[in-house]
Amino acid sequence: MDVDAFTVAHRGDWVRLDQLVGNRRRLTGAEVDELVDLYQRVSTQLSVLRSASSEPALIGRLTALVARSRAAVTGAHAPLAGEFVRFWTVSFPVVAYRAWRWWLATAAVFLAVAVVIGCWVAGNPDVQAAIGTPAEIDELVNHDFASYYSDHPAGSFALQVWVNNSWVAARAIAFSILLGLPIPWLLFNNAANLGVALGLMFHAGQGGFMLGLLLPHGLLELTAVFLAGAVGMRLGWLVIAPGDRPRGQVLAEQGRAVVAVAVGLVAVLGVSGLIEALVTPSGLPTWLRIAIGVLAEALFLGYVVHFGRRAAAAGESGDLADAPDVVPTS
Repeated sequence: MDVDAFTVAHRGDWVRLDQLVGNRRRLTGAEVDELVDLYQRVSTQLSVLRSASSEPALIGRLTALVARSRAAVTGAHAPLAGEFVRFWTVSFPVVAYRAWRWWLATAAVFLAVAVVIGCWVAGNPDVQAAIGTPAEIDELVNHDFASYYSDHPAGSFALQVWVNNSWVAARAIAFSILLGLPIPWLLFNNAANLGVALGLMFHAGQGGFMLGLLLPHGLLELTAVFLAGAVGMRLGWLVIAPGDRPRGQVLAEQGRAVVAVAVGLVAVLGVSGLIEALVTPSGLPTWLRIAIGVLAEALFLGYVVHFGRRAAAAGESGDLADAPDVVPTS
């Protein structure tokens, strides 16, 4: 089968069906009849495509369209539990997986900036003097840093950490509506703050102590921030360079996908906050605390790769509008 020719021949049906499904609550009688006719027609086209082609992306998109069309035609809604499972096995991980290049680049640049600034601060007494007096720096490196993790009850501290980190991630995602342009500056400020702390602590001989406190929760926490920044910047770039698709369609689809990441990161940062409140200041050996952080990070990355790759192979985009509203009947 010539997939390109097939797509050109039937794209009009797919676009019109998508429009009718999106406006299903305000259809006229004639439009309802048209919806039913197009649903049956596109279902047949999907069957033909499945039997004669191995284009997973196109098949995945049409499968999602047919599922949504069936929902509009039958009016039966899927159980909430099914929607919940789909979100965590498709919507969230596939967006994270598709953005892996942006995610990796964001992490690399962030960490490089933090390391460069840390080395600059550690090796430059004039910079240290500009940051604070010797007494203030001594208080920071020998008291304030450690007490930050232990001066508050674990429950309230976990909530405080979760709110703070969620706010950072939320701002990164919110800035996607500005084509992601403010996101690099937001991430740079956070990288610079981390670099300054690293420089002061390592200069004082407390670098190992600092990493022992940061790594248990920081791996997962920073990964979430990197992901938030990555999907926000990726959205901006896709709007600037949408390829052969209408810019408005790209913005709508990717915007809904970014919402999926925002919701998913609330839970991820919740786990990070619990680790920061319960594990980081605990009396466990440093190696064990770091091992817990590494395990949490590995589980999250493994989850994204496993479910995200599978969903991407099925042609899923993470667009929340593609989630089926009904339980399939056939």
